[in-house]
Amino acid sequence: MCNEQIKEWLCELISDEGEAYGYRKLTHALRRNYCLVINKKKVYRLCKELNILRPQRRLKAKHPRRLARNHAVTASNQLWETDLKYGYVAGEDRYFYVMSVIDVFDRSIIDYHIGLTCEGSDAARLLKNSLFKRQLYTRETKPVIRSDNRPQYISNLFEETCLNLGVEHERIPFKTPNKNAHIESFHCILEEECL
Repeated sequence: MCNEQIKEWLCELISDEGEAYGYRKLTHALRRNYCLVINKKKVYRLCKELNILRPQRRLKAKHPRRLARNHAVTASNQLWETDLKYGYVAGEDRYFYVMSVIDVFDRSIIDYHIGLTCEGSDAARLLKNSLFKRQLYTRETKPVIRSDNRPQYISNLFEETCLNLGVEHERIPFKTPNKNAHIESFHCILEEECL
């Protein structure tokens, strides 16, 4: 099949259906209406030549994701880990959340949040409280905070709080809880012995 014939069919489909078709729907319509065996990449190229492509949606700018790396931790307040654990309240028939921050060097829990909800604002407040408790809020050098990829930690509010406070936030890759092992271990003990 020649490209000119396909371009005519594309123009017919656009005029019949209006601007609602993208190149993938046009590919499907060509296959269905004209029994063509055609690739969506070719349809994209032809639509580009005809200048009938719909404008692409703009993606929101995200904060750059810093992956967790190995640190040589030699003193307190160099690397903190944070994570979220949830438990079940049997009488209330609902869940509660425990978010904790641990110092990797001395293995102490700096601060925690317990509540029936847990959002990015709670994570931001927990970080600020942890810095206050360790008297690091106004210091130049602040710890690196490591977390997983939960919505609370990838929220714009939490990322902006880290940026404003001058705290480097790094996230572990997916399916690698061993990179956040200290807080995971604490939450495992908390679940077994307390919850």
